[in-house]
Amino acid sequence: MHHITMATETLHLTVHGMTCDNCARAIQRKLAFTPGVLHASVSLQNSEATVEYDGTQVQPEKLANTVRQLGYEVPA
Repeated sequence: MHHITMATETLHLTVHGMTCDNCARAIQRKLAFTPGVLHASVSLQNSEATVEYDGTQVQPEKLANTVRQLGYEVPA
C-alpha cells in the first residue's frame, strides 16, 4: 500500500462583500470543489474563509482568486 504525502496547510482569507448566509455558502461551496482543497468553511460574522488544502496541489493565491471570481474582495 502506498502512502501519499500531503502538505496540508491552512489558509485564513479575509473576505469583504458578503452580505448574507447565501454569500458565505456560495464561497464555501466554490472553495470546497477546488482541486486540492480538503475542507473549507466560511464565517459571515468574521468575514473570513478558512481553507485546509494540499500545498502540493493548490496555492493560496489561486484560492484567493477563486473567491475574487465570485465578486468578493480579498485583500492581498
